[in-house]
Amino acid sequence: MTDTIFDKIIRREIPADIVYEDDDILAFKDIAPHAPVHVLFVPKRSLATLNDAGPQDAELLGKLLLAASAYAKREGFAEKGYRCLINCNADGGQTVFHLHLHLLAGRKLREPLG
Repeated sequence: MTDTIFDKIIRREIPADIVYEDDDILAFKDIAPHAPVHVLFVPKRSLATLNDAGPQDAELLGKLLLAASAYAKREGFAEKGYRCLINCNADGGQTVFHLHLHLLAGRKLREPLG
């Protein structure tokens, strides 16, 4: 497994604007936001892509989603709405190969995906 920028942020070797942390998940503001609120939720245990997750990772993946939801509720935009997005591999838009969830909010998001 490659040591990524996210691993360095988790170990506090690189500064980040951390907005959420628990035993399993760390979240910080994206340095190149695509919305007024753009936060990355990262498992502290590294998985390169969603494809690398297996049944043993179900609890961790659930915690990732629940952390994003808890943050949205805490910050007061859950009821208005937000988007959670996980990119997988290069064609899916993934640029850092440490699984992460993008939480986007703060304005009406274009291009509904559903």
